[in-house]
Amino acid sequence: MSKVIAVLGAGTGLGVSLAHRFGREGFRVALVARRTDRLEALVAELADKGVEAAAFPADLSDPAQVPALVGAIRARFGRIDVVEYGPISTAVSFTPATQLDAATLEKLTRLLLLTPVEVFRTVLPELTERGDGALLLTLGASAAHPYPHMSGPGPAMAGARNYLHTLHAELDGTGVYAGTLVIGAMIARSEGADAFGIPRDGATAGTVELPGGLKVDVVDPDDLAEYYWDMYTRRDRVEQLHPAPTAPDTDTTA
Repeated sequence: MSKVIAVLGAGTGLGVSLAHRFGREGFRVALVARRTDRLEALVAELADKGVEAAAFPADLSDPAQVPALVGAIRARFGRIDVVEYGPISTAVSFTPATQLDAATLEKLTRLLLLTPVEVFRTVLPELTERGDGALLLTLGASAAHPYPHMSGPGPAMAGARNYLHTLHAELDGTGVYAGTLVIGAMIARSEGADAFGIPRDGATAGTVELPGGLKVDVVDPDDLAEYYWDMYTRRDRVEQLHPAPTAPDTDTTA
């Protein structure tokens, strides 16, 4: 029986590229997002490439839905081997720390921390029993590097990053891999890129300016999906940052 990847946050951008990348390797694909129309279109797109896929519309801001969602995927495919969680969209916006309140943070925490923890907890027994599998978590750069005027998602994702790093260490020797891709760039062909007017059929080179004046590069989601495939196959690091941090200049000559 061929392996299954569940892509949670498969509406646009990285989720689409990840479905295609793992699909090319023979994986069947469970697609999870809010919008049924986009999911069904992606199912048809993958079918044209010979990839078996199915759509599972769900509200990932509600952790209570996770057991039923995982159960539905298992009922359809018989197993789950890899989970990628990354439902970031234009609905997740930044808030200056001086204006952040508990109600805003509570909503973000449900989507960006509580639900991925519940998803991984629900899937993990199957993976550890099999002695193989992977849990992949996609995060924004503010999870690792706080920026002024760009709070909100960052505190929630920082908690998720802490959890993922701990999970990675605890799974050592089990055959199950946990890794995170931390992205400090605008993802082309995503909802965020659409909001900035970046053409879906154009080149990905260039930069965009985020709130607070921070400028970030535009990255092709196919390149990010390739990172994930490399992480999944090599299993040699807990975290991949894009863009990768540059080494400090050690030349002290006058």
